[in-house]
Amino acid sequence: MSKRENYISWDECFMRMAHVISERSKDPSTQGGSVVVNDENIIIGLGYNGWPRGINDDDLPWGRKGSFLDTKYAYVVHSEENAIYNSNAQTKGCRIYSTLFPCNECVKTIIQNGIKEIIFESDKYHDEDIWKAARKMLDLAGIKYRQYKSEQAKD
Repeated sequence: MSKRENYISWDECFMRMAHVISERSKDPSTQGGSVVVNDENIIIGLGYNGWPRGINDDDLPWGRKGSFLDTKYAYVVHSEENAIYNSNAQTKGCRIYSTLFPCNECVKTIIQNGIKEIIFESDKYHDEDIWKAARKMLDLAGIKYRQYKSEQAKD
């Protein structure tokens, strides 16, 4: 007997996990998820977008419009940052799988923590300045990034 055929790749496995953890997010408009993985394909961190620890989900605004202090943007911790903050091991040399291409702030955290590659699914904000800055920093820091397209047909 030989091994089973059509098993999923590591990329598919970790991107599916990023989607699963994103379902923990309380954000009504964007549910981001990220998984940090070492060279041995061992998960060392998971994260989703939400408030900093200890802040009740109902104590800050979830809106996208209005003055800065009246929107989620002043307070939310993105999934990439949370996956790094929640890591149980050194992130240097790791890969991060994210449901969305990381913003400039997340890229700073990724660079400073030694992550070597970003695998992302959606790049819906590609042409906005924050994401242009993110790509510029990644290119200057020599960090690889690539968009992942599922190998499996979704039901």
